[in-house]
Amino acid sequence: MGETHSTDAGPAAPAGVRPGVLVRHERAEVTFRQRFVPETANLQFLSCGEYTVPPGCSSVAFCSPESESLLFMWRGTARVALGGGDLYDLANYDTLYVPRGARFTLSNPSAEPAVLIQCSAPAAKAHPAFHSRFAEFSVREDRIRHLAGKDVFLMFDVGEAADKLVAGYTFYNPYTRAWPPHNHTDQEEVYIFIKGHGAMEVYESPEKLTFVHSLNEGDMVTIPYLNYHPVFSQEDPLVFIWCIAGERYWVGDKNKDFMAGKGDAITT
Repeated sequence: MGETHSTDAGPAAPAGVRPGVLVRHERAEVTFRQRFVPETANLQFLSCGEYTVPPGCSSVAFCSPESESLLFMWRGTARVALGGGDLYDLANYDTLYVPRGARFTLSNPSAEPAVLIQCSAPAAKAHPAFHSRFAEFSVREDRIRHLAGKDVFLMFDVGEAADKLVAGYTFYNPYTRAWPPHNHTDQEEVYIFIKGHGAMEVYESPEKLTFVHSLNEGDMVTIPYLNYHPVFSQEDPLVFIWCIAGERYWVGDKNKDFMAGKGDAITT
């Protein structure tokens, strides 16, 4: 009986001999910081984490096998290599939808650190990736909702395919409050404060208003079903990410009284 030889020699070795690399213990590299999961946030779906990518660094491949995700470019710029090699260069406040089960890597070719925030929720289907550029969306009136003292930018809206996620940014002028207060029967939410400082309340009813907190950059507030959640800015402009998981709509597009600032409270 003749011998059988494998023809799979594996990947070819690089030409020449490469030098070794010393990786010091204190060397800065890509890190992922989990901020919350549903069990720790009184939610059903949403989880959230934060990637820090130092200058010149690249990450391993990340993947959420059963979840869809949104990446928000908070600080600096970064490059995301998704799936089969599609590249997305994210500028400040850009947003990228990552489909269920898609692998992605992060790199930072710039000279400044990059910080990205990831919000995820379980999904049954894999939808196409979607890159929303803030420089473009922030001047498109179809993506902006103007309210008293604040503007809402719809970065990932119902026109984009997804199972549960909708998201955007809200920009408050100084000394502005949310009015009227509103809650949701079919959406949970997180607010992620990325510029300025302010305050927020979360409550089931005015008689049970026990959550009142001052907020600074990087703070997050989760909003379970049926909680009212007004925000107040102080002497500086305030910017926060809002990310919804559940039925896919934005309250101001569903209820025109919210856009007009009418009523004492709104439930959607």
